Amino acid sequence: MKNVPYLRVHPADTVAVAVSPLEAGTTVVIDDLSITLVEAIPQGHKFSLKAIEKGEPIIKYGAPIGGAKTAIGVGMHVHDTNIRTLLEEEGTYVWDEAQVAHFAQKAALLEDAYRGKIPTIKAYKRPDGKIGIRNEIWIVPTVGCVNRTAEILIRWAEETLAPAPFFDGIHVWTHPWGCSQLGDDHENTRTILADLVCHPNAGGVLVLSLGCENNTPESFRKLLGPVDETRVKFLTTQSVDDELEAAKAMIRELYEAMREDRREEVGMDNLIVGFKCGGSDGMSGITANPLVGRFCDALTAMGGSAILTEVPEMFGAEQLLMNRTVDREVFEKTVKLINDFKHYFTAHDQVVYENPSPGNKEGGISTLEDKSLGCIQKGGEAMITDVIAYGDRVSKRGLTLLSGPGNDIVSTTALTASGAHIILFTTGRGTPLGAPVPTIKISSNTPLAEKKANWIDFDGGRLLREEGDEVLSDLIALIKAIASGEKRAQNEINGYREISIFKDGVIL
Repeated sequence: MKNVPYLRVHPADTVAVAVSPLEAGTTVVIDDLSITLVEAIPQGHKFSLKAIEKGEPIIKYGAPIGGAKTAIGVGMHVHDTNIRTLLEEEGTYVWDEAQVAHFAQKAALLEDAYRGKIPTIKAYKRPDGKIGIRNEIWIVPTVGCVNRTAEILIRWAEETLAPAPFFDGIHVWTHPWGCSQLGDDHENTRTILADLVCHPNAGGVLVLSLGCENNTPESFRKLLGPVDETRVKFLTTQSVDDELEAAKAMIRELYEAMREDRREEVGMDNLIVGFKCGGSDGMSGITANPLVGRFCDALTAMGGSAILTEVPEMFGAEQLLMNRTVDREVFEKTVKLINDFKHYFTAHDQVVYENPSPGNKEGGISTLEDKSLGCIQKGGEAMITDVIAYGDRVSKRGLTLLSGPGNDIVSTTALTASGAHIILFTTGRGTPLGAPVPTIKISSNTPLAEKKANWIDFDGGRLLREEGDEVLSDLIALIKAIASGEKRAQNEINGYREISIFKDGVIL
């Protein structure tokens, strides 16, 4: 793909995508077709390559992205005005052993190519065998009531603690929960907070409690299990006379405990990388997401771990993921993952396909299938080795599917909680959002990268003008530099780091 104003993503596609805005009357030559556009086509939007009858499936990425609401003539704009989703609440899925064998063979060949050639990064080795790519102090409130106390402590620490090679900063993960919640919501809160306490990017943690909350200090410590109390401190603010002075003393102790920590050279196969897209456009599934997919293939071939979430944005493309599950057990877990999330929608009297967002549509995405087939490109062709619940931590190498919604801040938090050291976040519209871990923003188009250089870390639009291997090599170099602490992601530079916890039920 070099400097093309339009492209057909797959040979079987009945639509093509405008890489640049196209005027009405433009003659388009694709393969053996010569077409005159009857309407202007905005960047990222689709136009028809053939006459499409009402009800006929419309093909993009080699798969149906919906059906025609009306007859569509050659060279017409194909969008939400004349295309509808074909998704239903229930789907039928198959375990395709031939497809599984095909992808397993491709994965094995790539593994062979990386054998003995795994790149290295510089990271902090933790006593449990994990690595951290940052050595930060994290304050984790067990309840929202102590958020402001924590923020006062952050301001004090930033003014007081001396910059040092072993110290990458101090942060607090504020949230409004920990009390007045019931059932699964309360357990979700506790689980995510416990995951953050145990995250390897934290060299020291202060667990800050009030004392009377539902998430009691005693029950939370029991949930955590044994911890190194030189690296994890606990303070119940109701139990001390001066909570600020008590907390400051604990933070100083954590800082001193980290003093001997140093980065060491380790294989890139130790990395756990989360994948996310937000503010997607019609180019996301053509540039940025496939680029991330190629990185996913490389990382898993090295023996590293990758995480794909945003389950509602798999609807319509889930069978393609199932074709890459390592065995029938993982296939069945994937089916359950999909069906459970569909039932989540229907239990709330919502349809499963009410997606994409207004911004997605403006960027050229017409249906959930259109969005999903582009979204799953982030997982490349890697074999899916595990499926985990919301709040669970990654335990297997390879590509893991994580239960979680598409919501950007909730899903980036879930990726962090599951153990991701770093997140690759693709976007066609742009967003400043960042997770507690470095969140590398990859634009689907060059104009966005140029316009929002303070948000965007990497221009995925380069794929339209440069060789894919060169672009991938540059992306891997950036990931290595950020993981090694040689560079910071824009979200870190800007201070855009926050959490949000999934909730569903009653608030007391």
